[in-house]
Amino acid sequence: MLVIFVKEGEGIERAVKRYKRKFDKTGSMRQLRSRQQFTKSSVNRRKEIIKATYVQGLRLKDAE
Repeated sequence: MLVIFVKEGEGIERAVKRYKRKFDKTGSMRQLRSRQQFTKSSVNRRKEIIKATYVQGLRLKDAE
């Protein structure tokens, strides 16, 4: 459970913004969406390999 303490003189909008930022850092929405449907481990591995080759290509292009 997330707890946000509102400081003296702080607006509610700023407190809500801090709550949203803290909620995003926990990654619970990403985890919930990924659990909505099952993906095979081979598909996950394939996605990881594709992502790794993409990142490696970006790094090689950046190094040039």
